[in-house]
Amino acid sequence: MTQLQQAIDSTLVPRRELASGAQIPVVGLGTFGSDHVSGTQIAAAVLDAARIGYRQFDCAAVYGNEALIGDALQSIWKTLASREEFWITSKLWNDKHAVKDVIPSCKQSLRDLKLEYLDLYLVHWPFPNFHPPGCDVDSRSPDARPYIHAEFMETWGEMERLVELGLVRHIGTSNMTIPKLELLLRDAHVRPVCNEMELHPHFQQPEFIAYLFEKQIQPIGFCPLGSPGRPERDRTPEDTSPLEDPVIRAIADQHQVHPAEICLKWAVQRGEVVIPFSVNPRNYAANLRAVVENPLTQEEMRRITAADRRCRLIKGDVFLWKKNQSWHDLWDENGAITPP
Repeated sequence: MTQLQQAIDSTLVPRRELASGAQIPVVGLGTFGSDHVSGTQIAAAVLDAARIGYRQFDCAAVYGNEALIGDALQSIWKTLASREEFWITSKLWNDKHAVKDVIPSCKQSLRDLKLEYLDLYLVHWPFPNFHPPGCDVDSRSPDARPYIHAEFMETWGEMERLVELGLVRHIGTSNMTIPKLELLLRDAHVRPVCNEMELHPHFQQPEFIAYLFEKQIQPIGFCPLGSPGRPERDRTPEDTSPLEDPVIRAIADQHQVHPAEICLKWAVQRGEVVIPFSVNPRNYAANLRAVVENPLTQEEMRRITAADRRCRLIKGDVFLWKKNQSWHDLWDENGAITPP
């Protein structure tokens, strides 16, 4: 199939209206290549994805490729479409939570991405704990700390200043929990419009999703396909794969598509925004088509909902702050923030 045949009219891609009234495309291209895809490859995928209809790109400083993506974006503005048609997200990394670092970090992302503003800027993780890229899952920062709400609100205050300065249009969170968001919503002057989180048919988080909808916070799902390309260090024996789920594979056979498309259809139809990653033109074209063609029936949606395994794949061990802790301590699973 040629690139022209793969292309989707970008105006056909649905958008979600945020609490602000702004509209975000329901599908974007993730840009985290982990340790197996180069920044050059990802920048090339961004440029090509824009050509075939993508209008959202999810970036982050820690991915180490924003300057290359910035070159691709400049080419897009010059040859394909205007900046205003696109939604660009970046994120504040964990070692930049200090008040003195938040605004400079955002400005650096803007310089690298060659943008005057970001549509969305997220606090990447609620923990200020730094770890080097590519480190082992057992790596721990000697200065690691738990979530401390007063410190997080200092960080959030600077995020709010970014909105006041016009450097970002919206701010949001990532990898949060309901107990942490409850405190943030209580104390924030500028509310988060989105929460980015792990979501796929084997990790559906229905209680959290319902909470976000109630609070008018848009869920953005990363790993919507179950992150089949994640590094070996992030895999554990109990992990499952939604792409191998017999229910999803049976529905994919009925639709004559890859199981990945079924995962994306399900996610978008339940109200998510999704940001699958790929540098394969065939795959990211199929991901875009999945959200505009041949929707799932209510019965198919019900069958996939029943396939939830509550299997978290991105566990976050490197953000733990004490020896002999379990990754479960990061996620407030008993309904309260884990104490120091």
